[in-house]
Amino acid sequence: MAKSKWSFASAVDLSAALNAKKVSSVELTQDAIGRIERHDGKINAVCVRDFDRALAAAREADAALGRGEKRPLLGLPMTVKESFNVAGLPTTWGYVPQKNFKPAEDALAVTRAKTAGAVVLGKTNVPVGLGDWQSYNEIYGTTNNPFDLGRTPGGSSGGSSAALAAGYGPLSMGNDIGGSLRVPGFHCGIYAHKPTFGVCASRGHTPPPFPALPSEADMAVIGPMARSAADLSLLLDVMAGPDPLEAGVGYRLDLPAARHQTPKGFRVLVIDSHPLLPANEEIRGAIEKLAGDLAKAGMVVTRESPLLPNFAETSRLYMRMLLAFLGAFFPPEALADAQQAVSQIPSENKSLVAERLRGMISTHRAWVLDDGARTRLRAQWRALFAAFDAVICPIMPTPAYPHDHSPDMAKRRINIDGKDYPYSDQLAWPGIATLPGLPATAIPLGLSKDGLPLGVQIVGPFLEDRTPLKLAELIEREFGGFVPPAMFDD
Repeated sequence: MAKSKWSFASAVDLSAALNAKKVSSVELTQDAIGRIERHDGKINAVCVRDFDRALAAAREADAALGRGEKRPLLGLPMTVKESFNVAGLPTTWGYVPQKNFKPAEDALAVTRAKTAGAVVLGKTNVPVGLGDWQSYNEIYGTTNNPFDLGRTPGGSSGGSSAALAAGYGPLSMGNDIGGSLRVPGFHCGIYAHKPTFGVCASRGHTPPPFPALPSEADMAVIGPMARSAADLSLLLDVMAGPDPLEAGVGYRLDLPAARHQTPKGFRVLVIDSHPLLPANEEIRGAIEKLAGDLAKAGMVVTRESPLLPNFAETSRLYMRMLLAFLGAFFPPEALADAQQAVSQIPSENKSLVAERLRGMISTHRAWVLDDGARTRLRAQWRALFAAFDAVICPIMPTPAYPHDHSPDMAKRRINIDGKDYPYSDQLAWPGIATLPGLPATAIPLGLSKDGLPLGVQIVGPFLEDRTPLKLAELIEREFGGFVPPAMFDD
């Protein structure tokens, strides 16, 4: 069974085709199911299949379309990251003791997608506790990159990115605190958007077996993933908005329009260097080409500015605050080991490894002081975005790397142009946008010499998500976007 002409189409185009009666939701759903059954034995992206309910929902969508109903996602098949509650399906986060946990209700974002007419095909694979840029666990196994099965698809939304790249529906949803939307987007050559902190209510994106209560974990967000930039806005508009349990059913969040609608209006700061974690030669080359292309398209492109916050200090602060949050859930023996390690680290040691250890055992007083530093950082970004509309920079230092499941993550290394760096230092690049809570859109920039996706993130002003999203659309329109993986383009 060969691919149909719809297999890699955008959600926007599929929606238009559905409304024009050129294709049915059942046909699109059957095509996605067929691709999963044909290809996922090699990729292992969709770890929980829900095909019977998907086909029933597709039939309902076709009936609604026949009645002339108009809903944003009506009839569109999509996947959902395993970490989102879907009623009747397992939510494990890769934890073996929770392999049989099945929530009774959908996550709020899933409810909103279904209400908008989406057809949920199933759930996509994750690393244990969503704590890696690789997607593997003992329950569901390893997800492979569709561009090279021996490499990571990214994480923690790696199953979603691999599913999109392989043509398993046009949309998915994931979450991000350490790059978990943007990194897999980058590694699989698709689009992803980390919204401004607080834009999308995350109730039901909850580790099992805890109840799905309204909450906002520090720096953590949920957001859309797609193969086309415009599709991100389509799904974001469905997902966005406060939790009605907290804000009242009638309350809406209206994000401001993009600052510009054409290339010539944009003022872009392009950065390819970080004092603590360089990007490799191929990524820098892709950024250099993009900067030239943007200038030719009429954008004002700047390569450096005194307004840019200090990336070294930003990354150190982010490491401490991230691990202060995550460390609260670590077992006592891990915290005791961190305490012992910190006692032997000289105060002048400002490596990212040292800062992560300090964050793990941070006191509340130390966290409050760091939070004050974050407030000052946000003010710096506000000043920068008075002069610029967007900042373009790397998402990760290298394209997708070979699977490395060695159990001690502290001993893993990432090789950047021949030099090894601590694996977790890769947090530095995604943390640029995460720490101040800024929106960031991951976009593809073609393939490396080894056929692996390259890409960048577009960081925008606080609550101005539509500005980086529009810039992503313009770049896609002018210079191209997603390229299907050769081995699954059938």
